[in-house]
Amino acid sequence: MTRREFLATSTAFLAAPNERIAREVFVPSPGKGTSVLAYAFYTQPAGRSLLSIHEHWTRSDTIDVAYFRDSTDNGRTWSGAREVATGEKRPEGMLRRALRAGFVDPHTGRFLRFWCEGVLPTDDPIEGMRQWNIFYTIDGAGPYQIIQRGKDFSARHPLPGIYTGKNCVMIGDIPCLPIALKDGTILLPAETSPLGPDRNLYNPTGGYTYTDVTVLRARWKGKQLAWEAAEPIKGDPARCTRGMDEGTIEALADGRLILVIRGSNSTKTNLPGYRWVSFSIDAGWHWSKPVPWTYTHGEAFYSPSSCSQLFRHSNGKLYWLGNISATNPRGNRPRYPFFIGEVDQESGLLIQDSLIKIDDRQPGESEILMLTSPYAREDRETKQIVLHMSRTFAFPDGWMGDAFIYRIDV
Repeated sequence: MTRREFLATSTAFLAAPNERIAREVFVPSPGKGTSVLAYAFYTQPAGRSLLSIHEHWTRSDTIDVAYFRDSTDNGRTWSGAREVATGEKRPEGMLRRALRAGFVDPHTGRFLRFWCEGVLPTDDPIEGMRQWNIFYTIDGAGPYQIIQRGKDFSARHPLPGIYTGKNCVMIGDIPCLPIALKDGTILLPAETSPLGPDRNLYNPTGGYTYTDVTVLRARWKGKQLAWEAAEPIKGDPARCTRGMDEGTIEALADGRLILVIRGSNSTKTNLPGYRWVSFSIDAGWHWSKPVPWTYTHGEAFYSPSSCSQLFRHSNGKLYWLGNISATNPRGNRPRYPFFIGEVDQESGLLIQDSLIKIDDRQPGESEILMLTSPYAREDRETKQIVLHMSRTFAFPDGWMGDAFIYRIDV
């Protein structure tokens, strides 16, 4: 598909009528060979100040360069883009950074911005499974690394079971967002690459990666955060071939916490590809054994290996945004169509009748389409759900794809 054909298809898609969803390009691709990821989030507890991050992407799991822009009028206008380095040559390899979203703590009003960072000896993305650590800033100050409190932990041994150079801890993707509990505790869903009995990376199925999900808990100590890791959430490799991945967390009506998790049937595509779910009754310290997530009437649904997001709206409803497949997926694909649906806040299950299709592969588009890296927020003026998501085509002769913004009436 040429750039002209791609733009023509995108224009046709934008013109498709849907009274509840408005869509437009947020940041266009600079040209064939580069796809763009872009998202914007509020930086203050009230008001209209937004920070936009857009990133150029030419291969899987690597961001070539990122740009920051600011808006003081709720995204109507933006400042000029300023470049943020995401790669830097070091004597020991290539330092890579994977930027993640920001978070305004509702209790203190402080603004946290997160990213993953690691030195990859040969700049192979898979080396990140031994190198990634999580960093953040507080109101622009920092950077600070997430290191569990206590004398036994350090930058190279930041959490229980994590030893930089052997395995890693990371935030899986943009929608893996923190939440704040009523007592002020901040919970951040993350993931780790576990070690096996031989002290090497554990990968019982031979997939691209294998991970556990963990929830990192933070409490304010003055103007700094003290971190601890909760009990890891482990998958069954006989049912989910890449472990547990890219969790998204929220609270239910009775105070329980729900964690919806990316799964995979990669390497064993005869297995059903599901979304997985786990619950906590003790503020995120311990979690139930993950099981396939279902509709409220008990039926499981197919979902590819991709990130998703739980999202609480000021109307009191809890929404989920993610991929649902009509037939059994094959690992990561197909990453379309993409839906929003309401979560029942008593059972923690998805209400099938509430589903709205946000986007899908359009006639004439390649099956290689990925609707990727979604990030949702509530517009403080209109109360619409604003969804940032890219339509990426990973063609063998060069990636392509614009970053879109969707405005959803709820």
